[in-house]
Amino acid sequence: MTNADPRELLKFSELAHRWWDPHAEFKPLHELNPLRLKWIDSQARLAGKRVLDIGCGGGILTESMTLLGAQVKGIDLSTEALGVADLHSLDSGVAVEYEEIAAEALAAREPGTYDVVTCMEMLEHVPDPAAIVVACATLVKPGGWVFFSTLNRNLKAYLFAVVGAEYIARLLPRGTHDYARFIRPAELAAFARRANMQPDQFGGITYHPIGKQFALSSDTSINYMLSCRREA
Repeated sequence: MTNADPRELLKFSELAHRWWDPHAEFKPLHELNPLRLKWIDSQARLAGKRVLDIGCGGGILTESMTLLGAQVKGIDLSTEALGVADLHSLDSGVAVEYEEIAAEALAAREPGTYDVVTCMEMLEHVPDPAAIVVACATLVKPGGWVFFSTLNRNLKAYLFAVVGAEYIARLLPRGTHDYARFIRPAELAAFARRANMQPDQFGGITYHPIGKQFALSSDTSINYMLSCRREA
């Protein structure tokens, strides 16, 4: 069985045509992208690297990594999102390879192929996030980098990421997140270690509502990123 929730795929597929509208439902991703791109590049130095973006959606991060000189492949299970990604790639002239395939299936086909693997804002949307982490570790070359971003599971994260972002500020559509699927940093680090990766850095993400900007911080209580290296 595919490690995907049909309801989650449907939810994002129905919004796919608005993926590249910076003022629509995916506005937070557009605002967050420069921050996470800089954080990834500061550690992995993307230029000249072969990169895989898992759960790429419409390709916001995928294209931006390509513009930094990486050879990037994006994968997703949403036909609609990948269609939007392909069309935008043609329109922008940014050459990206896209494929509709599960991470686990690609891992079986292309183990140890990529210098860098990214899996951003996806783990909290799948039934078995640990299996995705294993797939990431399989796909990356020994010594390569793997990057994750997700949401912490605690009362503060629920109040800000669900109640605040979805119901009060309306930064995200209602029902975007299921709090029960949020992942504590210690849990994600444990997933990585069991997959023969060494957690390297945590990066907290904070949102400043007055300036409407995201910033990198040491506060991992809500949104956070984790970089890992596959053991050689």
